Amino acid sequence: MDRTAGQEFSWTQTLGAASRQGGALVHETIRVDREATGPDSCRVAVSGELDLVTAGEVRQALQRAVGDNRVVVIDLGELTFCDCTGLSALLAAARTAQAAHVELRLCAVPCFLARILRLSGTRDAFTVEEKRDRP
Repeated sequence: MDRTAGQEFSWTQTLGAASRQGGALVHETIRVDREATGPDSCRVAVSGELDLVTAGEVRQALQRAVGDNRVVVIDLGELTFCDCTGLSALLAAARTAQAAHVELRLCAVPCFLARILRLSGTRDAFTVEEKRDRP
């Protein structure tokens, strides 16, 4: 897909792979929405499960956002799961941003992901705003 810098887009994918959990058929879903927040900035909202199945598409969407902007905020407030492949997609965006002198921030980071970042020693790759989970 061709996209011009700063253009808004929404990307949603429901993956064809389905599995049975507790007798129910479950489709893995990820949603990535990008919206311009200024002439050279955008917000990318990632919601759903960021894992082995979905990380490649998220990686591509984040690379496009970093390539088109000077400031990218990744909103993870609706992220429900992240495995090491998902973490790798986020780290790839951070490396690309650093090389291109693009400011990359993570906001509304769920506590489970903040813990993964801390335990893996990768927290310093990002400017992080942690999300407070309700008790």
